[in-house]
Amino acid sequence: MALGTQRPPRATATADTTDTAGSGKAAGGRQRRRAGKKAARGAGVTWRIRLRRDRALILMTVPVIVLLLVFNYLPLLGNVVAFQDYNPYVSTNGVTAILHSPMVGLEQFQKMVDDSDFWNALQNTLILFVIQLLLFFPVPIALALLINSVIRPRVRALSQAILYLPHFFSWVLVVTVFQQMFGGAGLIAQLLQDHGVDGFDLMTDAGIFKYLLTAQMVWKDAGWGIIVFLAALASVSPELYEAAAMDGANRWRRMWHVTLPALRPVIALLLVLRVGDALTVGFEQILLQRRAVGAGASEVLDTYVWSTGIQHGDFSYAAAVGLVKGVVGICLVLAANKFAHLLGEQGVYKK
Repeated sequence: MALGTQRPPRATATADTTDTAGSGKAAGGRQRRRAGKKAARGAGVTWRIRLRRDRALILMTVPVIVLLLVFNYLPLLGNVVAFQDYNPYVSTNGVTAILHSPMVGLEQFQKMVDDSDFWNALQNTLILFVIQLLLFFPVPIALALLINSVIRPRVRALSQAILYLPHFFSWVLVVTVFQQMFGGAGLIAQLLQDHGVDGFDLMTDAGIFKYLLTAQMVWKDAGWGIIVFLAALASVSPELYEAAAMDGANRWRRMWHVTLPALRPVIALLLVLRVGDALTVGFEQILLQRRAVGAGASEVLDTYVWSTGIQHGDFSYAAAVGLVKGVVGICLVLAANKFAHLLGEQGVYKK
């Protein structure tokens, strides 16, 4: 009798468990069906509904789109003059002058291949790019690591402000400062003359002109790169440094295994962008100093396009050189970005 009276509660417990499991499955099924209905409603939102919903954001992007179309994309249509014998004096309207200029095919590009001045400008451009890549690109990284290692916040803020200040100077002021320091009548030359040393003038030395340009870029623009790398370092968790210190890593080990891996995505991105600008190495900076060293040492592609197109009026040939420069820049960006993907970094865009 005792065993008989104990069996009904067991059956009841089993039934309750079955009912609870069944109700849980039913509730889960209802939740999935509700989620599916919400997804279906979201997928069924028409473009008119999205337009009304996001009209404020769309209106804010309209001025930027207009500026890009007018100043970046619309002028690309003018590259057609690279395949013409363009004469701007046919009409006062530039579009009419393009329409009435005869087509010459690839004649301007053939002229570019046979032009020794073009190859000299290309050689100077590539040499200057390599020098700047090796001597200028690592400087902001090193300075950012140095500032980041400073403990006192006031010292960090002061040093960062001092390094960033030359970024606001114009190239005219930068060249003037270097002229007053390293020119033939500059401070260093006068100091050496007082000690019996004559003939010091770095501003007119064609052999070191490219290194002088790089030094000017380091002084002017290194502070800008420091801000970018310090922003990347600010996202590194202090717990990583604490864990590395508990594992016995010294300061150099922490920098190598924690800091540099955190900077690697930013370094890869900036390196890809810098490679894309390999053929753009400072038009205004070089134009201000080309007379001091001559065109043989200072002529780059940008100044070559300016001199042939603006000074000599050969607009078609200048457009052909500029078009080749742009196409090569795009190819370099794509190649550098592909290389960044092979290294496991995102680069300019994802795979």
